[in-house]
Amino acid sequence: MRDIDIKLIINAVKNACMDSNYYLGNDVKNEIIRSYEEETWEIARDSLNKIIKNIDISEREKVPLCQDTGMACVFVEIGQEVHIVNGSIEDAINEGVRQGYKEGYLRKSVVRDPLNRINTGDNTPAVINYNIVSGDKLKIIVSPKGFGSENMSQIKMLKPADGVEGVKEFVLKTVREGGGNPCPPIVVGVGIGGTFDRVAYLAKKALLRPLSQRNKDRYYADLESELLKEINDTGIGPQGFGGKTTALGVNIETYPTHIAGLPVAVNISCHVTRHVEVEI
Repeated sequence: MRDIDIKLIINAVKNACMDSNYYLGNDVKNEIIRSYEEETWEIARDSLNKIIKNIDISEREKVPLCQDTGMACVFVEIGQEVHIVNGSIEDAINEGVRQGYKEGYLRKSVVRDPLNRINTGDNTPAVINYNIVSGDKLKIIVSPKGFGSENMSQIKMLKPADGVEGVKEFVLKTVREGGGNPCPPIVVGVGIGGTFDRVAYLAKKALLRPLSQRNKDRYYADLESELLKEINDTGIGPQGFGGKTTALGVNIETYPTHIAGLPVAVNISCHVTRHVEVEI
């Protein structure tokens, strides 16, 4: 067994919360730059240019990429040979979020109760997903999720007979209904399969995959490319003002499902698709 002290976890999560809000991943940034270079609609070019300038300011001055610094979504891979010492891993993650949002001057956006709406004041608790893997490493991905785009996400329990056409129709419907609200150009995470709860997790997990990396299954890789083209053909464009680039990427994740079901979830992310990965 390998002992990992909670202090290491707290510090890693704290730094990841700040870094993910200040620095956009190269995969997303490169797609935005490429879109700007290929765009011909003047208003769309201007919107993309402003986004690029915003990214540069955030990196240089260490200020948030967006005023919505998100709810901390944390994905944890725990090696079977890992032993957390001197406290609870969940408490450590939340303490890291608490410190990161305080020290980084990041907006606190979490309310303690969904109906009473009292702000927790420190952006906790995080939404934490755990996965047990082999080995003696601990991998943590911090992905702050803003709710302008989260609110445009949808889930649907299709019938198996709806097939791939039903899936495509639902994804496109979700994007069209979102329009300019999620601050396009967007990244579209799609989950297919599993159960009602599992498919939503798949859609969010899909947003973590680099935009340069297609699904390993050729069938789904082709479907990602097809959906991306059809989404960009909608003409919604950057910030909803029209243009060639409505989405920067479409990532699909799948899971086996029941013979009677075809669950589909679409998790939309804005152009500030943030996440930082650390390994301990």
